[in-house]
Amino acid sequence: MRLLHTMLRVGNLERSIAFYTETLGMKLLRKEDFPGGEFTLAFVGYGDESDHSVIELTYNYGVEKYELGTAYGHIALGCDDVYATCEKIRAAGGKVVREPGPMKHGTTILAFVEDPDGYKVELLGVK
Repeated sequence: MRLLHTMLRVGNLERSIAFYTETLGMKLLRKEDFPGGEFTLAFVGYGDESDHSVIELTYNYGVEKYELGTAYGHIALGCDDVYATCEKIRAAGGKVVREPGPMKHGTTILAFVEDPDGYKVELLGVK
């Protein structure tokens, strides 16, 4: 078995696709509309679904906002330089909600950004 995808409900599909593709550098892998069920799915990621985990963005017709609740944590992305990545995200209009720096009680460099729907994305320094 392997992890296939994580699903996020979004209030504006095009805005969310733009964030994940333009701001975070993912690719739109596929998009499917289901008019009978009144929803559209878009899958984004850094590689083909056959060998990479991806994110499923689900837009339910007419729903512009969701309560995120207290159980959801975040999606984590590895990057070479957290500081530079945050600057690129900020320059693209993205929202950095925890500036880059060492984690509390540790040395791992991390930061958090927020997608258009308020979902947190952790950036972790990996080499």
